[in-house]
Amino acid sequence: MSKEKTMQLRKLVAPFEKSDMSASVKQIINTIPPFFILWFLAYLSLDVSIFLTIALSIAASGFIVRTFIIFHDCTHGSFFKSKKANSILGTITGVLTLFAYEKWKRDHSIHHATSSNLDKRGVGDVWVMTVDEYVAATPGRRFAYRLYRNPIVMFGFGPLFLYLVSNRFNRKDARPKERNNTYFINVALVALYAFMIWLVGLQAFAIIQGTILIVAGSFGIWLFYVQHQFEDSYFEDEEQWDYVKAAVDGSSFYKLPKVLQWLTGNIGYHHVHHLSPRVPNYRLEQAHDSTPPLHQATTITLKTSLKSFNFRLYDESKKTFVGFKEIKHLLNKTKNSMQLQTKRSSMEGK
Repeated sequence: MSKEKTMQLRKLVAPFEKSDMSASVKQIINTIPPFFILWFLAYLSLDVSIFLTIALSIAASGFIVRTFIIFHDCTHGSFFKSKKANSILGTITGVLTLFAYEKWKRDHSIHHATSSNLDKRGVGDVWVMTVDEYVAATPGRRFAYRLYRNPIVMFGFGPLFLYLVSNRFNRKDARPKERNNTYFINVALVALYAFMIWLVGLQAFAIIQGTILIVAGSFGIWLFYVQHQFEDSYFEDEEQWDYVKAAVDGSSFYKLPKVLQWLTGNIGYHHVHHLSPRVPNYRLEQAHDSTPPLHQATTITLKTSLKSFNFRLYDESKKTFVGFKEIKHLLNKTKNSMQLQTKRSSMEGK
């Protein structure tokens, strides 16, 4: 994409980059209080039916996802005009969602700056190997990658890893502000959870909060995964990589039912978000609808997104994702070649 077209596209989206105080406050009101109300109802329902409790907890998890979108906007400085207001609200919502605000803010900014760049993978994104890398990898590394990409591990244990490990510890090169923010959120979490366990009991807390976090975490990882792991997603080496193409072609438009679109804070318009992270979530749809060039982004639905379960490796030659079965012949070829080489070396030694 030429620099002229890039500037033109960014100019078209620029009017939507301003936050609206009333819209932001409204979103806080229709997101956080309903979460606490559903949590309380879930607790009361324990005397009625455990199934009703689980159902209400799942409903509450949707509001945690929506809370995370507010947290996410704060990390981009797009929810409020004030940097301090974003920091305060981001830290509060970080406690509710179990994410360290300053740490995730840094990691996520790296993700935006390197998304779809094959030479700068590894921070704030899902682990992606190319076909060539996988074929050349050791058996141990291949096993680790297959384990990582297993749906049970990624969407089942993935949230637990994020909540208990990744979000709780600072990076070695973290600055004091980032470190202190993580420590504060960790202490706040311990205090909040201890109070809630004292208030409602360990069993009730574990059932309700456990369900909420696992469901919200799994769905959150799925959203992040599917919006970059689709069949014709854009990936390029550093020399050919283009920021706008990475945004429009490397991020999908996840067209969700209206209820899910609302709960996920319009994050399905991921191509718009990657093009301009300064656009608040409540203006993403409007930015998309008002910008015809953005309509060319790959559109996926709930049904078609399920295909992403089969996308495991990126094939640079075909510019598409493939499954493990599709490259089995390459592994066999490599294995036979290595066996032949070993045999020749053995014969030469004799």
